[in-house]
Amino acid sequence: MVLPLEGLEVVAIEQAVAAPYATSRLADAGAHVTKIERPEGDFARGYDDVANGQSSYFVWLNRGKDSVTLDLASDGGKEILAGLIAKADVLIQNLKPGSLSRLGFDPDELAEKHPRLITCSISGYGEDGPMADRKAYDLLIQAETGLCSLTGGPDEPARVGISLVDIATGVTAYTAILEALIRRGVTGKGAQISVSMFDVLADWLTVPLLNHEGGKSPKRIGLAHPSIAPYGVFHPGEGAPILIAIQSDREWRTLCEEFIGKPELGTDSRFATNVARVNNRTETDAAVAGAFAKFDAGTAIRLLSEAKIALASVNDMEGLSKHPHLRRVTVDTPGGPVSFPAPAAIFKGESRKLGPVPALKPLET
Repeated sequence: MVLPLEGLEVVAIEQAVAAPYATSRLADAGAHVTKIERPEGDFARGYDDVANGQSSYFVWLNRGKDSVTLDLASDGGKEILAGLIAKADVLIQNLKPGSLSRLGFDPDELAEKHPRLITCSISGYGEDGPMADRKAYDLLIQAETGLCSLTGGPDEPARVGISLVDIATGVTAYTAILEALIRRGVTGKGAQISVSMFDVLADWLTVPLLNHEGGKSPKRIGLAHPSIAPYGVFHPGEGAPILIAIQSDREWRTLCEEFIGKPELGTDSRFATNVARVNNRTETDAAVAGAFAKFDAGTAIRLLSEAKIALASVNDMEGLSKHPHLRRVTVDTPGGPVSFPAPAAIFKGESRKLGPVPALKPLET
């Protein structure tokens, strides 16, 4: 089977999460990715030791790559990098803004020398602007963009439980690189791409921002939806809590008739529309909670399922680990095989095997 990006050469001067996420997807699709690490290695190698003595982050995001260490401050290291770039289709890097130019690899000069090259630079706040030189990590951007103000319970903000900013930035970089490759196939010309973590999250925060600017600034309400009701966690008389989501007024009427047992609430002016239910959230949730209290969890799930109401169990990582829908892949690593969730995209008729995770390998200069 020929993978879609087979024959593509990618050079990645990368560390941590955002850029490695993008290049891991390129490698999964068949690209040959040469990961350039500093002499002491990508610092993500030391984030934890839970994956057969190795970092979970590094194992997850660096499968299928070749990894070499280079001292880019040395003439020998720069010479080797120049040779790698000369053969590359894509150069991706997440060094501090301006660092690549100071090393002698200015993206504008690279574009003149290698017109088919696609460069992608990932940064915290972009290449210029008042905060371009500021260090940026995932939680810092969660705070700076205001994401933390939307996350958590009423009393205090919280961090999203995964490295959401890094992952979102990696996804954005990956899609932009694919767009550039498609265009290069038509025009023969490369591209210079710049992706900032701040811009990515600001884009993803469009809906709460517009709500704020429209006079309805979102509040932290825990496991509930700020602009849809009922959409949140309810507790049965016995058993684990259940999260339900009502997406339309028709579904609300169904819930009232088939689960709550009070069809008149479906057309009550206080609840008949989503806007009304949100404005009367306390009363809305109380009506739903009263119905849940009558049933054990199994009965509640059965009745809701029969009424075709969207629901979910409120799981933890143990629940995910044992979930019947969890698909896994196993990759080889220097510490032994590691199993983790499979990439989401499924290509019919194809079975892809992910490449091994590289050990730290010095490249002679």
